[in-house]
Amino acid sequence: MTQRARTLSVAVIQGGPSTEAEVSRASARGVAKALAEGGHGAVRLELDGFLPESLRTGGYDVAFPVAHGAVGEDGSLQGLLEVLELPYVGSAVLASALAMDKRVARILFERAGLPVARGMTFERTDALAAAARARHDVGGSLVVKPSSHGSAIGVVRIEADAPLAEVARALEAVWEIDRVALVEHFARGREITCGVRDADSPVALPPTEIFSPHDPFYTYEARYAPGRSRHVCPARLPPAVLARVQGVAVAAHVSLGCRDLSRVDIIVGDDGEASAVTLLEVNTLPGMTATSLYPEAAAAAGISMPALCGGLVARAHIRGPTRRLATRPMPG
Repeated sequence: MTQRARTLSVAVIQGGPSTEAEVSRASARGVAKALAEGGHGAVRLELDGFLPESLRTGGYDVAFPVAHGAVGEDGSLQGLLEVLELPYVGSAVLASALAMDKRVARILFERAGLPVARGMTFERTDALAAAARARHDVGGSLVVKPSSHGSAIGVVRIEADAPLAEVARALEAVWEIDRVALVEHFARGREITCGVRDADSPVALPPTEIFSPHDPFYTYEARYAPGRSRHVCPARLPPAVLARVQGVAVAAHVSLGCRDLSRVDIIVGDDGEASAVTLLEVNTLPGMTATSLYPEAAAAAGISMPALCGGLVARAHIRGPTRRLATRPMPG
């Protein structure tokens, strides 16, 4: 007779001081429901000033962060969990911070030989001068986005024939919400996302192609408004392109030192060749809402939402808190 998996008490952490707080709360509802269906005890906790005491006194076996964006996904929350010595799902402090800072992540991707778009970053300066430099160094068609936000918040695509003032306005808008604006070449093609799941080693889930017929790209509204986008999973990709997409996804996950799960956003060029794959970014805490891509890809791989979430908390519990060395006495 097989032994039943242990029932765990899980703190599902949501919200926080982020533009993505409401998305996070929707994800937390999905995770808590899945954990309950799998027989675990799940309590949703808000990422606020009361969280440390709630975690310290709650007797939880594992924390499951689903607090997207600032503080929850950038290593800050993970640092708190390390201090409390509470096992948690997802990437540790450094990988979380690296993935959240797209400027730094790009550098690591390039060093790993991964295919990224031409790009450059700007801190607040004269917007028109920065726009002119971006057009000259990066190209005519551009994507302007915050360096440290997710869910496509603040992202603007600009065509080559748009006036320079439009690029400047996009930069100004980004600087209102982020210290650093990232400008990249607008890589045209099919929007693909590919989840990665750690088992004995990182494994790519079936990629998903995203269609947003009512939006210029996969915007915040297209992501979370019911019916605003359509997903095809598994994506219909030629074998060589499929292998390339999954290989890039796993390599990006590894290059940042991610753990447990991630979702990697990729563009496959219009010519459909394996060489025309562009890596955009890695999400260390992908959405877990009813319309989210990661649970959809897991389902396509035969993993239900309760099995997915249950497996993640079991893995974190087995891993346990980060090992600490004993305090060494001062030399006498």
